[in-house]
Amino acid sequence: MRSSTNQAEVTLCECFARDGLQHEPGFLATATKRALIERFAALGFCRIEATSYSNPKVVPQFADASDLLRSLPRAEGVFYKATCANVRAVERAGADLEAGFGANEISLLVSATEAHTQKNLRRNRAVQWQNVAEMVAASRGRFRLIGTVSVAFGCPFEGAVDAGSVVADVTRFVEHGVGHVALGDTTGMATPKSVREMFGHIARDVPGATPIAHFHDTRGTGLTNYMAAFEAGVLFFDCSFGGVGGHPAKVKYGGGFTGNVCTEDLVSLFESQGVGTGIDLDGLLEVAEFCEQALGRELHGRVTRSGLHPLLRKPK
Repeated sequence: MRSSTNQAEVTLCECFARDGLQHEPGFLATATKRALIERFAALGFCRIEATSYSNPKVVPQFADASDLLRSLPRAEGVFYKATCANVRAVERAGADLEAGFGANEISLLVSATEAHTQKNLRRNRAVQWQNVAEMVAASRGRFRLIGTVSVAFGCPFEGAVDAGSVVADVTRFVEHGVGHVALGDTTGMATPKSVREMFGHIARDVPGATPIAHFHDTRGTGLTNYMAAFEAGVLFFDCSFGGVGGHPAKVKYGGGFTGNVCTEDLVSLFESQGVGTGIDLDGLLEVAEFCEQALGRELHGRVTRSGLHPLLRKPK
């Protein structure tokens, strides 16, 4: 096994099994999801989005959340995340944890704008923040909590988003005891300039936050935005094999491709610059191909076709 060229300097969260699959109209078998997640852990990902406690009527893909978690072997030192939209979801996560097979990390979501909140969550921001407070209380300190601010760099319904409002949302999460906060570029509106400015604001104004970059590659800027975030001091990044993902299949917004940044491309970029990811490079493309087999189509990873950066190959 040929690991990352350096000791891990960044933490990558593999999102294929949750944020990736929520975009898929067809249900993927529970056994296949489990096999995917096991492979992600074996590669060295220490954060993996495993599932979501979503309402199955809204996101049918995760109707098997508890069954999946019950069957999933756990790798030591890995955080397995489940997304929770409301108190009922947190209660389900708690019940599974008490039964001995739950997630050890859950995410709580707000949107940076009223319009996206209504479209995605069917409530207003004030109600959603009250919902967040109730979810934190229901979690009872049993999970690592991850906050997410969607459409942080631009909204498909309202356009520009005030950076000060996003910083206020990050502050509010920290005040609720949620230290890790992801900024979502939900439909790919971020630019390197806006990324540097936003994370610079957070570093100055919310020193208690651990920021996470969650960018989509809608307009081909995902990798450059991630490098801008890294240069601004961000060390936590979300990605998805093959660039799959986006909004839930039944909730349509944003035009064209809305997928995540490709894991295999991001790992290749970081490693080629000497930034250690902790990922097994020898196994990376094999897992990328397994993801394609699981979905039955060719995905969007460039290095899946071209191979890793050639200078990463050690001479024999």
